[in-house]
Amino acid sequence: MQNIYSDERLRLAARLYYVDGFGQNEVAKFTKVSQAKVSRLLALARERGIVRITVADYDPRHKELEARMLERFGLKQVVVIKAIEGLAAADLRRAVGHLAAPIVDGWIQSRDIVALAGGRTIHELVRQMPELRSKSLTIVQAMGSVDSNVNAFDAPEVGRIMAQRLGGTFLAFNTPAYIPEKQARNALLKLEQVRGVQEQLSRAQMALVGVGTLENSVFVERGALQPADVAALRQAGAVGEICGRFFNEVGEECDTMWKDSVMSITLDQLRSIPQVVGVVSGSDRAGALRAAIAGNLLKSLVIDEGGAEALLASAGVEPPQKPKPKKKTK
Repeated sequence: MQNIYSDERLRLAARLYYVDGFGQNEVAKFTKVSQAKVSRLLALARERGIVRITVADYDPRHKELEARMLERFGLKQVVVIKAIEGLAAADLRRAVGHLAAPIVDGWIQSRDIVALAGGRTIHELVRQMPELRSKSLTIVQAMGSVDSNVNAFDAPEVGRIMAQRLGGTFLAFNTPAYIPEKQARNALLKLEQVRGVQEQLSRAQMALVGVGTLENSVFVERGALQPADVAALRQAGAVGEICGRFFNEVGEECDTMWKDSVMSITLDQLRSIPQVVGVVSGSDRAGALRAAIAGNLLKSLVIDEGGAEALLASAGVEPPQKPKPKKKTK
């Protein structure tokens, strides 16, 4: 079928569309084909090498902000993704996940044990990772399920995607995230299946986690925490949350009823993991991030430009000045 279109006709279509800026309707008239076939002509022009599209190199990382973050917080690695101002939250998460995925993939070594939390930004990151299927990872759910309604952003689903794309097995933490009755929780912790997951978490070389706040938390969103619970946590000094563990401004777990109710990786286990990567987007988590870093809960960070600027500002560091647009000369 493609041979019915000569190179001459393809050159004409490409010239009209790419150089002269004609619409597909006008290109169709000049090349004497239906408008529906113009896209096919342009695709053939690319296949035959008549059209060679080049894109100027784009670095998605804000290197100056990364340098300031490394200097101020002493993190191992920082990835700050540039973002257009005013992006909707979902689009910002998608941008961070898409552009940071190949970088984070490079940090994950073959046969690593990876502790994995759920979350919208982690979901976007994982689903953009390359399909290698060769890393032989052990991916371990880092926290029980928030409720029975498991969605695409929860760790069980994200973990399965990661195992499929990079290669490996996924171990589920098959318990609720919170068990109010201490006796029932302790009984579950003695089960061989749960103990096996906990042992793997203790052996992890890497963890991918989100960082929540009292105002922006999956537990509030899904009804696991009621307003009275949030008030009690705030009274106890909680400023942030990782895997259901609420911590204060120096990164120590708050001494509340939740501490003995949560089924998840412990903060001490997180501290012992060589590479713990916080994956976040948005500028509303500065206090929680600063506390998590202070408590050695995070070793590295993936974040958007606005979030990085907010974190630096909360620590009294001026962000780099943005270049002013040049004035037009008459």
